[in-house]
Amino acid sequence: MMRRLILVSLCMILPAGCVQKEPLPAKQESLVIGLVPEQNIFRQLERYEPLAQYLSGKTGAKMTLKILPRYGTIIDNFKAQQLDGAFFGSFSYALAHARFGVEVLARPMGLDNTSTYHGMIFVRKDSGIKTARDMKGKRFAFVAKATTAGYLLPLEYFHHSGISNYKEYLKEAYFSGSHENAIYDVLDYKADIGAAKNTVFHRLAKDDPRILKHLVVLERSPEVPENALALRKDIRESLRNRLREELLDMHRDPEGQKVLERFGARRFIETRNTDYDVVVQYAEHLRLNLATYDYKND
Repeated sequence: MMRRLILVSLCMILPAGCVQKEPLPAKQESLVIGLVPEQNIFRQLERYEPLAQYLSGKTGAKMTLKILPRYGTIIDNFKAQQLDGAFFGSFSYALAHARFGVEVLARPMGLDNTSTYHGMIFVRKDSGIKTARDMKGKRFAFVAKATTAGYLLPLEYFHHSGISNYKEYLKEAYFSGSHENAIYDVLDYKADIGAAKNTVFHRLAKDDPRILKHLVVLERSPEVPENALALRKDIRESLRNRLREELLDMHRDPEGQKVLERFGARRFIETRNTDYDVVVQYAEHLRLNLATYDYKND
């Protein structure tokens, strides 16, 4: 009884955020969390593994990461119930929510205080390409059909430019599989035009000055939510709440602050389905039905 009174008293005098969290489960649970292939697999794991270990220790649920070879594989894995959750890109989340009812928890706020990203269409500065008209007969590196930055933006760009069939208009259109690959394919002359998300573009540019030196951005998409953690709808509610709580509170914890620094974020913020309205509207404008959309790369 005395111990309980002391704990309550401490919480009354300590800063906000001192709350009694739900006890860890007696029997360890496990969660398999998917990652979309934004970057090189080693850089991807280097960024996410400390976060997974931190959340495992705080919740008592062992979190295992699974990097998927293609964006659409996330949808396939949820359909087969092989994944418990994923860090979804904006369009892949909109698809998974529409089809399977997955629910988003939280997303990171970057070191620049942004929690969104935008897509970019870019070319080499020496390509001579300035408009969609200049792209006729050229090679375009998309990322995947289940991405906002790497596919929806180019679709809208061509649609707005009066180009109804980009496959006939271009010499070649292919899916690079990751934002990093699309960027380097254009940089290394494998493609004439590329599309990718700005966060990956600028993250790579910090270590490779050739990117800003040789590439120029022609078009950008509206801002959409940064990759957010979402879980299957049948995950135990108390575990779902505990994961959300730990993500939202980790910037107040010294250990959590170190993990966030390695992740490249200031903190995590709560995320809701309404945050994806811009993605849904984008798809509707292109007359894409999220419930029947063929997300598999051609």
